[in-house]
Amino acid sequence: MSKPSSFKAAEPVSNASAAVAIAASLQRHGVTATFGQSLPSALQLANPLFGIRQVAYRTENAGGVMADGYARISHKVGVVTAQNGPAAALLVAPLAEALKVSVPVVAIVQEVARDTYDKNAFQELDHFALFSGCAKWVRRVDRASRAEDYVDMAFTAATSGRPGPAVLLCPADFLNEAATIANKRSANLGHYPLDRVAPDPAQVERAAELLAGARAPLVFAGGGVHLSDAAGALAALQEEAALPVATTNMGKGAVDETHPLSLGVAANAMGRNGSTRHLRPMIERADVVLLIGTRTNQNGTDSWQLYPRDATFIHIDLDGQEVGRNYEALRVVGDARLALEALLEALRRRGLSARHAARAAVEVEIAEGKRRFRDEAAAVVTSAASPLRPERVMAAVDEVLTPETIVVGDASYSSLWITNYLVSRKAGQRFLTPRGLAGLGWGLPMALGAKVAAPEAPVICISGDGGFGHCWAELETARRMKLPVVLILLNNGVLGYQKDAEMVKFGAHTDAVFFESVDHAGIARSCGCHGRRVDRAEDLVPALREALSADRLTLIEVITDPAGRPPVTYYDGHF
Repeated sequence: MSKPSSFKAAEPVSNASAAVAIAASLQRHGVTATFGQSLPSALQLANPLFGIRQVAYRTENAGGVMADGYARISHKVGVVTAQNGPAAALLVAPLAEALKVSVPVVAIVQEVARDTYDKNAFQELDHFALFSGCAKWVRRVDRASRAEDYVDMAFTAATSGRPGPAVLLCPADFLNEAATIANKRSANLGHYPLDRVAPDPAQVERAAELLAGARAPLVFAGGGVHLSDAAGALAALQEEAALPVATTNMGKGAVDETHPLSLGVAANAMGRNGSTRHLRPMIERADVVLLIGTRTNQNGTDSWQLYPRDATFIHIDLDGQEVGRNYEALRVVGDARLALEALLEALRRRGLSARHAARAAVEVEIAEGKRRFRDEAAAVVTSAASPLRPERVMAAVDEVLTPETIVVGDASYSSLWITNYLVSRKAGQRFLTPRGLAGLGWGLPMALGAKVAAPEAPVICISGDGGFGHCWAELETARRMKLPVVLILLNNGVLGYQKDAEMVKFGAHTDAVFFESVDHAGIARSCGCHGRRVDRAEDLVPALREALSADRLTLIEVITDPAGRPPVTYYDGHF
């Protein structure tokens, strides 16, 4: 459908379809791209009238992850579309991830025609039941006069309060129904946080009093810092109040990890060769712990064994139900950026000299812990052995990293290689890992979504061969949609986490953990992408630099040592 030269989205359009009304509303909310296959066709044909690009995935589950990755980087709502029935069912897993980690996604799902409800129409399914456990909001719009209203409700649900996914169900015949785009609405609801809610000033003052009087305060920053765009406020608090800061897996990049008061990621991978392994004593003796935007979930707290039991906790979070869920805390409920700015002001009024007097000793302890990590891990980080150690591969990635680079990891070991062996170069650098549900196969599509959101930024994705097997088809999507990301495939021929966890738990493993040999680089080339295999450590950095300058996706397949495993704390003493 070509765009008429006389068309102006700001003017009322009569005798248009409900699909056109929805597309106009999407434009008003700042949507410039949707992730969708052909259906709902009426909407996809209307979207170009409003300058909305269609990023056509191969599978719906990958499309949902693309929308998630797009939202995390753009701070706008990711929009994914799907057909009814089996296509809609494939959205459940990515929407559940977005729900867990508070990422705003709007799914527009086609339904059967209205006069065929409950008649066993082709691919009819109870979508309300399907999405009830993985979305904040599920509604059906079946009147053209309400099209704009329901789009606005979906975007409001996705971006307000604790962000998350919203699902708008659209009967196929409704989309073709005549409608008038009155343009009576003008609000742009497609960004987040939609409403920055300030915390109770009295609670902020109490938090400041606790931190000012603390002997050994410590900050844990979670993914909520990124969602609130609060990295700058956290950096100011860290520097001015001389507070040491650790992050969760999803909070990685919330602070500059080269800062002398940054510990790094302290979570479930603090075993042998772990980057924060030798800083655990600092965590254990903390007397006041400030939690920011974290769900205090199992992985983020090393199965709830990491945080000191006798500490006093302060918890900043937009969702009051998360505050105190696992650690009783002083409640500071509100937007993280506003809370941190208010907290710093309250600390300034109390004077910061005492904190700065203790700063030098804290910096020395952090530097010593990092030195001990480097010494302990040197053998694997610098190894030239073949097959290559994953730690050696990550050292090469870290060498080409810039503050603007976006790094995406697949679930399982790939995420932990990133959190332990790559260094954030600035406060707010993005490292995307699917840690809500941690579904395998989400690395590549999440990287593609991030590239759509930030086309000028270098995007590097780390995936294992197990995870990549879930999403091979999206190589063609990357080529067709011209999304030049760098995909590093760590091929050890095994489902590493599954094998290792079975060995720890049962002393044996099933044969299902092993794969036959696959030429993944050849698959990439057959899809029109670049594909190469790297067997020598000295070839890693040149291959990465070449891939970063390429005009299309480059898959670098590295045959890695199956005995290489991240420093999962749970494994200590077993391998």
